[in-house]
Amino acid sequence: MSSDTAATPPASSGGVADGRSSMTVVPVRHPWRWMASVGILVLAAMLFNTLVFSHLTRGGTREGRFQWGVVNQYLFDAPIMRGVLVTLELTVIAMAVGVSLGILLAIMRLSANRLLSGAAWLYIWFFRGTPVLVQLTFWYVGISYLYPHLTLGVPFGTALWTFNSTTLITAFVAGALGLSLNEGAYMSEIVRAGIIAVDEGQSEAAASLGMSRSQTLRRIVLPQAMRVIIPPTGNETISMLKTTSLVSAIAVTDLFQATQNVSNANYQVVPLLLVASLWYLFFTSLLTIGQYYVERYYARGASRQLPPTPFQRLTSALRRERPAAPVAPLTEIPWVAPHD
Repeated sequence: MSSDTAATPPASSGGVADGRSSMTVVPVRHPWRWMASVGILVLAAMLFNTLVFSHLTRGGTREGRFQWGVVNQYLFDAPIMRGVLVTLELTVIAMAVGVSLGILLAIMRLSANRLLSGAAWLYIWFFRGTPVLVQLTFWYVGISYLYPHLTLGVPFGTALWTFNSTTLITAFVAGALGLSLNEGAYMSEIVRAGIIAVDEGQSEAAASLGMSRSQTLRRIVLPQAMRVIIPPTGNETISMLKTTSLVSAIAVTDLFQATQNVSNANYQVVPLLLVASLWYLFFTSLLTIGQYYVERYYARGASRQLPPTPFQRLTSALRRERPAAPVAPLTEIPWVAPHD
């Protein structure tokens, strides 16, 4: 065949194109998805109805089942706001001390020194093995019972300062100590998991460049380990916010105890429980949003494309997509045989 002559397209191409154009595309049906969606919508409607329109009759008076008017009355009440402040203070103190202590314990666990590693393991074993409520009670009651006076001075020598345990360790201090020391045990395992997740070749490369172990840990290992550390740390922070409610057992007036005090005075138990729940849900939502952006920040360099922010998702959903350019049918595409 001469190179100047264009070959005619194969006869079967038209048949294939005609066959494709005559095909009928039938979408896959998912009846169970539709049934599940309908069921969820029905349950949502029932929940909305009982929350808003459901009523009860008490003493001849018809009132809302959940008494949202009472909830609105006490949502920003002064005693409730003081309890909210105490809850936030305990959460911040416990997480700050817990994270710092957890990093220290994780480094000790990974140390080649058996004494440091064993001491860290013993600490984690004890504080993870006993309930938080027991630890809180011990710090509030047990310390003053075992050590009525705390001294500061030369070990096994002269005491320079002496403190009264009851005065020094108040209920708030006992709550902060119990939550912080317990959180440090859990954070140490989270940090240790993040450090182990970093490839050992990173440390070897840093050592070959003359970096010390502390420099390698601060500049190489920990920044990469943050991608593993941040998600469980966010969960621990949210959990700590709710765990602070246990300090009500040692006479600390946090958010939960404040709502209990008000409900004991006006006998509105359910509305005050809703007040506490709304505040916990509000702060949990804020922490969840913050955790998302922190995770997104540390994902830079590890992911080819960062996940879109909620605002970016909203704008992309509202933005109208441009229509795609029309594609020429298969029969209209010229076919030229290759040159000999």
